[in-house]
Amino acid sequence: MLREYFLNKVIAAVKELTDKNELGQMSPDDTFSLGSEVPKNPLFGDFAVNVSSLARCAKLPPVKIAEIIANNITKENFDINIAAGFINFKLKSSMFNDILAEILDKKTDYGKNNTGKNKKVILEYVSANPTGPFHIGHGRWAAMGSALANVMKYSGYNVYQEFYINDAGSQIQKLGKSLYIRILQELGKDINFPDDEEEAKNFYTGEYLIPVAKEFIEEEKSKAAEIKNDFSGELDNEHIKYLAKYARLKMLEKQKKLLENFNTHFDNYFSELTLHESGKVQECIKKLNDLNVIYEKDGALWFASSKYGDDQDRVLRKTDGALTYLTADIAYHYDKLQRGFEHLINIWGADHHGYIPRMKGAIEALGYNPDSLEVLLGQLVNLVMNGEQVRMGKRTKMITLDDLIEDVGVDATRYWMIMRSIDTTLDFDIDLAKSKTDENPVFYVQYAHARACSILRHAQSEKFDIVASEMKNSNAVCVETAISTLKSSDFEILWTCDDEKTKEITKKLILKLEEYKYTVQTAAQNRTPYLLTKYLQELSAAFHQFYTFSKVLVDDEKLMNARLAIVKAVTIILKSALNIIAVDAPERM
Repeated sequence: MLREYFLNKVIAAVKELTDKNELGQMSPDDTFSLGSEVPKNPLFGDFAVNVSSLARCAKLPPVKIAEIIANNITKENFDINIAAGFINFKLKSSMFNDILAEILDKKTDYGKNNTGKNKKVILEYVSANPTGPFHIGHGRWAAMGSALANVMKYSGYNVYQEFYINDAGSQIQKLGKSLYIRILQELGKDINFPDDEEEAKNFYTGEYLIPVAKEFIEEEKSKAAEIKNDFSGELDNEHIKYLAKYARLKMLEKQKKLLENFNTHFDNYFSELTLHESGKVQECIKKLNDLNVIYEKDGALWFASSKYGDDQDRVLRKTDGALTYLTADIAYHYDKLQRGFEHLINIWGADHHGYIPRMKGAIEALGYNPDSLEVLLGQLVNLVMNGEQVRMGKRTKMITLDDLIEDVGVDATRYWMIMRSIDTTLDFDIDLAKSKTDENPVFYVQYAHARACSILRHAQSEKFDIVASEMKNSNAVCVETAISTLKSSDFEILWTCDDEKTKEITKKLILKLEEYKYTVQTAAQNRTPYLLTKYLQELSAAFHQFYTFSKVLVDDEKLMNARLAIVKAVTIILKSALNIIAVDAPERM
């Protein structure tokens, strides 16, 4: 990455100067931190390093420090100028040429890096109850989680994606009772959910269970007949258990299908129920007991989480003998660590903020590094239609993720869900997301890719034959060959034209292409896949501007091939970034 390249040049010069005591009063033992950036004014340069922070140690004015350092940097394919405490680097044409050559050579591997060093990471996200349709928040976590997994893999992490099924609580019995009523209704029985608001909370009254009831009646005719005949005004416990299991599996099946359709693919669906059935929960409790970090008080079993940074101790087993959600969650994270994962990343809802200290405390109590757990808190999504926020209910009719995808499409839904940092509230404008205008970010980016592909197709037509006339029936092969065989020196023709505006716009586009390396690595390291959508917008804007000012299909064959190579590079990077966020890169629109 050029950002790192120039930063390392400065750091190496500082170390050399301090070793020779030639940077004021700064000594080799002084610690310092520098960063590289892109100047807001391109007239200053293409990259800059601010060395003003060194003044504290060097006891010199920042401009003097910058001059001393700049004089100790060997200028290769770039020029240097000083502005206050900034060392500005301006690339020579050969560096732009090398960027294009590298992209065309590496193709889909461009931007891949080994930042993760094959670190074994388990990424858990969505993890919804199998009791109903996904709400909009689940969609945001699904899009963000899968994009994060992809960009981390691209950066050398060994990422395993897991969905934790919350299927061991009272909500499953509630689901069975709710399906029971829907089945009886479909069978003609006079029964409804309680009118009392408090009693109704013991049921899932949403209409989404009606299709499930119909499926049950069709798939299990004899059992449905038995349920109908047995009903005498009361719900039978054995039937509730049976229907709870059926509903759980059916809802999970629907959730899995939706996630696959949403380009969200998990390596494993881990059932909470298996933790209890396998004895792993009790095994974890025994482990904590052996470590003397749990105790009994007032008939309940407590985890001494306050010893590990939590604001108070937490109950693991209540006075009635029932285990809390925390108990299974501790066992689940213990199981992850026992499976050999070095780092655990969870995407939770923002309301789980207080849950983090107790979970980190449990990990530390079990003998692991609490920093091995990293939690990303996902904020809410506001749906906007006709300029007004859409109210989303939870128990009756509701706008679900399925509804949104059906209305807007997978690509637009994913792109919009990823478009903002996960720790900020997202306003999802449905009307804009469906529009085919430049104001719609996903359309703008996809259109840039389609436009670039269109230019390449036109270059392959007979009208723009770039090889000998007798080969004009094989133009498609010839154009690709002409581009792929270009060397770095072949791009020098881009800088010999007299039009300074065109040259500056071309340089801007090539620098934006090179920035992909930095974007991918930063998004992976900082767990910020939204940076990819920001980058896609900027690259698309740079390409549209290039298209406006630079005629690609010109009579000069060498110049045309060089500009076609730029267009090809744009398709490579746009498609790569769109693939990471699992959004389609259409060739025609």
